[in-house]
Amino acid sequence: MCVELIGISRIPLISEGDKLAEIIVNASLLENITIHNGDIIVIAETAIAKSEGTIIDLESLTPSKLAMELSKKTGKDPKLVQLIINESAEIIKVGPNFIISETKHGFVCANAGIDESNVEEGLATPIPENPDKSAEQIRIIIENITGKQVAIIISDTQGRSFREGAVGVAIGISGIEPLWDRMGDRDLYGNELQTTSVAVADELASAASILMGQADEGIPVVIIRGVDYFKKLRNEDTTIKPLIRPKKYDLFR
Repeated sequence: MCVELIGISRIPLISEGDKLAEIIVNASLLENITIHNGDIIVIAETAIAKSEGTIIDLESLTPSKLAMELSKKTGKDPKLVQLIINESAEIIKVGPNFIISETKHGFVCANAGIDESNVEEGLATPIPENPDKSAEQIRIIIENITGKQVAIIISDTQGRSFREGAVGVAIGISGIEPLWDRMGDRDLYGNELQTTSVAVADELASAASILMGQADEGIPVVIIRGVDYFKKLRNEDTTIKPLIRPKKYDLFR
């Protein structure tokens, strides 16, 4: 089996109102890349936020008393802290230069997933309001234009508990199940798997981040080709929710 990662580099800087699906198809054609059946298209969440106009000017925010208190504990800009509070359902842990929270979407991550990179100084991009819906809309348009079945993953860069460094993770999906339950399958020795599930959406997002990078690489869209379980996991109605562990099973809270 051969899996290809194809970075689309001719994506222009995205502005509010830009039609991202059409931009992706056109940029692919400019690079002589034809979208195939089974392609999984991973899109950086910053591109989604810019196209949907969810970029926040930090100067427009007035820090609350809580924001000022957390700012002192973390050393973070109180306006950024206020945005973190606004985007959070729960503040979980606070320490030097970090705030771990549960976002309104249910993701547990640092700083409510707010990104200050790849935007102008003083601006920040929260996680899009509904990444699953964004992914679905883009998928439908690309499938209508190309006549091909594809999947869309919206990716974000996040840290992980007990591990250093950040990786790409999936925050929105359409067209393929995000979690592959392999219970009942057999291993190389014929043993039946009892509890194994694979976070395929996160694996794919992380693979794409190799090309996307974290700095000035300028590749916000990556096509992943050759994933042989595409048909098995094809689902036009899925969401990212199967990847979110319910709070009652979260042993670290």
